[in-house]
Amino acid sequence: MDSETLLARITDYASRPDPYPLYTELRETGPAVRQADGSHLVGGYHDIAALLHDPRMSADPRTRGQETRKPPFLRLDDPEHHRLRTLAMRPFGPPHSPGHVDAMRDEVARITAELLAPLEAGGRIDLVDDFAYPLPVTVICRLLGVPREDEPLFRAWSDTLVASADLTPEDAGSAAKHEAGEQARAELGGYLVNLAEQRRGHPGGDLLSAFVNEPDPALRLTQEELAETAVLLLIAGHETTVNLITNGVLTFLREPEHLDLLRREPGLMPRTVEELLRYEPPVHMRERIPLTDIVVGGTTLPRGTPVILALASGNRDPRRFEDPDRFDPARQDNEHLGFGNGIHLCYGGPLARIEAQTALSALLPLLGTASLVQDPPPYRQNAMLRGPRHLLLQL
Repeated sequence: MDSETLLARITDYASRPDPYPLYTELRETGPAVRQADGSHLVGGYHDIAALLHDPRMSADPRTRGQETRKPPFLRLDDPEHHRLRTLAMRPFGPPHSPGHVDAMRDEVARITAELLAPLEAGGRIDLVDDFAYPLPVTVICRLLGVPREDEPLFRAWSDTLVASADLTPEDAGSAAKHEAGEQARAELGGYLVNLAEQRRGHPGGDLLSAFVNEPDPALRLTQEELAETAVLLLIAGHETTVNLITNGVLTFLREPEHLDLLRREPGLMPRTVEELLRYEPPVHMRERIPLTDIVVGGTTLPRGTPVILALASGNRDPRRFEDPDRFDPARQDNEHLGFGNGIHLCYGGPLARIEAQTALSALLPLLGTASLVQDPPPYRQNAMLRGPRHLLLQL
């Protein structure tokens, strides 16, 4: 196998129906596969988990010496990452607001019912455009306190930002995508900061109000930090959930015996969502940069060179999971990498779980008479965030 083209091949296969044979090839080639540009690919579960917990691995792209702009806290290292993550979590979840996300269950159920009502008449639908996209973006907008009439503004911003963040090899369009992403980030951040400033001194129950009305100035986000955090919440809070719901429906319709099982045993849905996060994860890759030379399985990851951790490959590693290519809704030993691991474990995971469990449970009655119009469906042209761009169903 030509390891020098492996990243390009994975990038290409990520938008194809089944990239998993290539991940098998990656794991069999070696613990860390060097690319022509000096970067490395890591595909084994235990190696990925160890590197995600290794303090010598940086998430900050500035450590490569190619960027100067401060990234959102998702791409920062401790102690700055810990400070910003703690501030962002204060109004969002534990330990300061332990009931906030769980209290969203009823609201998520109401939004789900509103979106499904027009679909119950039957006919042809696009699960992505008609349901899987509007559900999480509506939830996160309500959480942030975005007016309903402004919710449609976010799709173009979101699509542009996700495209600019893709871990693809350098090509002629990379600079243009990066520039478009920076513009979209600035526009979205400016909108959210202005919205938050309107709530200063007038606190409500939304996150933007909580951010600007924090009583302790030492714990308050700066305007730049507020913009980056709010943008991160919006993008990370819905793009992954769109893919999780859509991948789940596609898996159910390809293996309808699981629909029958879930109808008989609806209490299995939480475990089923965990299995989907392993079997068809919405996030396939993460990038890290070694702060010093690190040896993985006899291969040296040089300081300052990009390391691509193929989370989806680790989730199918037979050295960690029994029969990893089989979808098993009742799987119990399932410490997957679907939300990452280590200090950057996705803190929106609890909300994503609630949305996916609610959405897939509500869809079960409709899916019993549904058929796929196109299989395989067209996939997003994105190696990092994997999911169908459209999923046409006949109800």
